[in-house]
Amino acid sequence: MKFFLDTANLEEIRRATSYGLVDGVTTNPSLIAKENARDFRAHIAAICELVPGPISVEVTSLDVEGMLREGRDYARIAPNVVIKCPLTRDGLQATRRLTDEGIRVNVTLCFSPAQAILAAKAGAAFISPFIGRLDDVAHNGMQLIAEIVQIYRHYQWKTEVLAASIRHPMHVVEAARLGADIATMPFKVFDQLFNHPLTDRGLELFLADWRKLNQ
Repeated sequence: MKFFLDTANLEEIRRATSYGLVDGVTTNPSLIAKENARDFRAHIAAICELVPGPISVEVTSLDVEGMLREGRDYARIAPNVVIKCPLTRDGLQATRRLTDEGIRVNVTLCFSPAQAILAAKAGAAFISPFIGRLDDVAHNGMQLIAEIVQIYRHYQWKTEVLAASIRHPMHVVEAARLGADIATMPFKVFDQLFNHPLTDRGLELFLADWRKLNQ
């Protein structure tokens, strides 16, 4: 499984990449706004320099032509930019046209297997099912991951399943168990993956015994 960081914070990205475990980054308008970036293009370019893998940049237009205009513009920022289009009729039309032009697209805001099928047929490089938001409305987000993975395995689609809206480490573990290609997560969740009280306790005991030897 690949790990993407779901953030636009440069310091978080630097810290996470220092471990050598980050394969890409996903951003969205909310994450960008949170950083108060004065120069949007420069901010995205800085992220692209920190992480050589796919960097998802989301369009804000709602119509096909607007998405195409933004997508083509953002794709020129760096070779590793991936355009995020919403799972709407216009979004999928834009996905097909951008894909045909050689621009990779991450189709976002997926909440059903039917939508995931449409995205794959439109040529999406990535499909982003939002598991946490489904959990919030009493639906099983992990069930959606399982269904999409099962469906995609029947065909030759190259669309990768990118588990999004991850809220805690078990979302990551379950997505991996079910066969998702990628998990994108906030830095907080990424950092929590390292933690286990028995690891800390075991290390304390080893060091305490070593100190008894007066080495």
